[in-house]
Amino acid sequence: MRRGVRLIPLALAAGLVLEVAVFLLIAHQIGYGWTLLLALAASLAGMALLRREGMRAWRSFRAAAQSGRPPGEQVSDGLLGLVAGVLLATPGLVSGVFGGVLAVPQVRRVVRRRVQVAAERRMSSSAAAGEMFGPRRVRVYPPPPPASDRPPTGSADGSAQRGAAAGPTIEGEIVDPPR
Repeated sequence: MRRGVRLIPLALAAGLVLEVAVFLLIAHQIGYGWTLLLALAASLAGMALLRREGMRAWRSFRAAAQSGRPPGEQVSDGLLGLVAGVLLATPGLVSGVFGGVLAVPQVRRVVRRRVQVAAERRMSSSAAAGEMFGPRRVRVYPPPPPASDRPPTGSADGSAQRGAAAGPTIEGEIVDPPR
């Protein structure tokens, strides 16, 4: 079992203790009723965000899949929106603050890039990462000379064959970014 997985119960317990301590501290400052109302408002906002982000993530994923684009950016952004909604919907003020910060588009853009980099590092092959998040750089080679400049190739029946393509084909390869 990985070390990080073993630390999850400890992290959840520490988070629960932190949530209770912050709740009691704020309740002592502004009152228990207002603090409870604040936590309830954050939970309702989180539920609304979950619904909105879930639908938006699904639509953008489907649009990317239908157009043949890699869905990595849409999936990452949608998952981060869902995480923001879950953090807001979870009863607690600390998780609500983190969820609210993650709901800000500029913050989400920075976190999304870091999540993509971490996912690319953990994936077994760079080809799978390229399929998920799209190519990072593409190297294009110059096209070969036009077919009219090349000698025709003969076929078995003696007739000359030329390329069936309407224009020149440009060969290329996807290059992994330097690390």
